[in-house]
Order: sequence, then structure tokens, then C-alpha cells
Amino acid sequence: MAVIRVIVVGAGIAGPVLAVFLKTRGYDPIIYERLPSPGEGGLSFMLQPNGLRVLSLIPGLLEQIPGRSPDSIIHCSSLDGIEDILADSDISPDTMRERFGFPMIGVRRVEFHRLLIDTAERHGIEIKWGHQAIEFEQSEDAVEVTFANGAKDTASFVVGCDGLHSNTRIALFGKEKADFTGLAQFGGLSPTPPALQGKFALVNIYGNGRHMVSYPVAEDKRSWAITTREDEVKEDWKTQNMEQQNEIRGGPLSAWGFGAGDMVKTAQNIVKYGLYDRPELKSWFKGRIVLLGDAAHPTSPHLGQGANQAFEDIYHIMRLFKIYNPSAAQPSTELLSQVFTDYQDLRLPRTSELVRGARKQGEARVVEGIDACRARDETIRAGPNDDAARMASYELLSGPFKNSEI
Repeated sequence: MAVIRVIVVGAGIAGPVLAVFLKTRGYDPIIYERLPSPGEGGLSFMLQPNGLRVLSLIPGLLEQIPGRSPDSIIHCSSLDGIEDILADSDISPDTMRERFGFPMIGVRRVEFHRLLIDTAERHGIEIKWGHQAIEFEQSEDAVEVTFANGAKDTASFVVGCDGLHSNTRIALFGKEKADFTGLAQFGGLSPTPPALQGKFALVNIYGNGRHMVSYPVAEDKRSWAITTREDEVKEDWKTQNMEQQNEIRGGPLSAWGFGAGDMVKTAQNIVKYGLYDRPELKSWFKGRIVLLGDAAHPTSPHLGQGANQAFEDIYHIMRLFKIYNPSAAQPSTELLSQVFTDYQDLRLPRTSELVRGARKQGEARVVEGIDACRARDETIRAGPNDDAARMASYELLSGPFKNSEI
């Protein structure tokens, strides 16, 4: 029986992981990526238990993940020169493993991405760099993809894992207007400041009209991002020029306590980017082409679930392929429609809820005016005693399965 070819569009975080699952379950995936080589874009993210649970199904991968697990989550307030610790909770690896089976791991994006690329290549998966998919022509049993450089390829079906600026999404559903949320982020990687030496904590610092999150990504290095209200800022992750960086390093953000100001002053490179909303799609597929991860449900970063939800997508679509096509045979369009419909019916409501939750979290963190900030701080102080919030967190981090079905 011929091995079924699958085109995966995008070699970011989701694409290589999906390709490995496809390869190990009898398909022949090939990845096409518009960038000429692995990019340096992005700073870091937090791998959470639900995402790690999916990655654990790839033998040996978890042991190679570079990064650092936080041992606590601390919420701090810095208002009118008064510094206050609002809450301090245990999220140490031992505690998280006891609750969820897996820890949390802060990783630099470029290092984690390199690991995923290496893992895919070790599984014999070809990655074609410098290939921007621009056209998709579907027939009864295949999809022909045309790339900007004139190359073409044909596969049984296509999965668009091409992220926030997905060409696959545009080809299926047209170009949409992205709406600026009024929030922007500054971010960087910095040496661990004296105030946080020996403390591998995930730290949230709340000020008037601003919020910082920082966490360790190595023994001596932390990643951080500050959200503020701004006039419209471009969405691209773009390093500021030296004059702009020095203005940030010497500005009011550098005077923050709890080590925040030190991180701003000592950052290697500072990026700045706007946060935008996109319309929620009513469907994630057409015919033999389906979307996954940020291409399907782009989210603001305030819940830290972007990559983790992409991994959940991968688990469920592979679970459904096992149910409906256990022999990895050539699938009919009707079979693919069944897989893709069940996948989107399960995942679309869940990810839409999380996108709305992330947006709400960002608005709640970045409030302006001392009275509003104090009310926010009191809500955060009461957070550890909020049973509903604890239950929602437990449900989220316990997903997407207890016993793997793939």
C-alpha cells in the first residue's frame, strides 16, 4: 500500500510536532516553510502540563527540552512607590507533577524550535525552507500547492500550521481585518537581577497602566514582557533600533521594583509589538485542507496557552485519524470531512473560549488610575481562594487526555 503524502504548511512550533506524529503513524509528511531558515523571531514561552502531556507521546523529547521550571508564582504590586506582594503560590516541578503529571518549563523560542526541527529531521521528515504557499487547487483525491518561487507539490491533504499570518487561512477564507486591541508589549531576555537571584519564580508585577511577566529560561537568564496601553503599534516582532532600546532602558519602566527595572536596563535586545484581534472562524477546513494552531485560533499571550493549545489540536486530530483511518490509507474527501468536522466541533468552542479569556486577562491586568489599580490588586490578592478559578486552571492543565488514545 502506498504511503499517503501530507503537506504541512509551516515549520514553526506546531508543524514539526504534527509531522512527527503523522510520520510515526504511517503517513509521509513534508513541511514547507516560507522563511529561508529557522528564524530568530519570538522570545520565549511557557510549556505547561497540558502541552507537555502531548509532547510526552514523542519518545525522548521531554528529556531534551532546554529551559527552566519555575518553583513559584509571585504576584507583586508597584504603585506610587509602594511595593507589595499580593500572592505567592507553589508551582514547583514536584508540586506540578503531583497535580498534573508534568511541570511547567520556560523555554527560549529559538532553542525549543531548533529541538523540534532536529526531532523532525531525525524522523526522516524533509523540510523545504523558502517556500511560501500561495495557491491551493483541490481535486477529488488530492491538493496541489503552488509556492511563490514557482515550485509545486501534490499531497492527499494539507494542514496549515503557518501561524498568525497564515497564507493557508487567507486562501481558504480570504484576508481579514486585524483589529488593534490598544495594548502593546515590550519584551527581552536579561540576566537574572539581584532581587531574583536564587528564586526561580514566575513573577507578575502590576503597575498603573502596565503589567510585567517574567520567568526563568535558564539558570542565569530570564525572559520578560511588559504590556502597556499604546497608540497603534505594528504586529511584527521587531527589535527596536539602539536609540529606541536605550530610551526604554532609561525610561520609567527601568525604575520598577522587584527586579523589573534591572531586567529592562540589562536586556540584550528589546522587541516591541502590538496585540491584535482577528475574527473567530466558523469553520477550520474546506475539502482536503485544514487549519491548526495559531492559523486557526490566534490568541493574545496573556494565558500563555498559544503553543500548548496547538499541541492539543495535534493530539485530537491524530486521535480522530486513528479512529476513522487506522490503516493510514488514502482517505476519501468524505472521510477527511468526518475527521475535520469532529476536530473543529471539539476544538473550536474550546479555543474560542480561551482566546476570549486571554483577551479579558490582558484588559484586567492593564488598568489605569490608582483606584482601579488597587481594585485589581485586591482581586489578585484574593485569587488563591477563588474556587472557580482553581477549578478552571485544573481543567485546563489536566488536558487533553488522561490515557492517550493514539
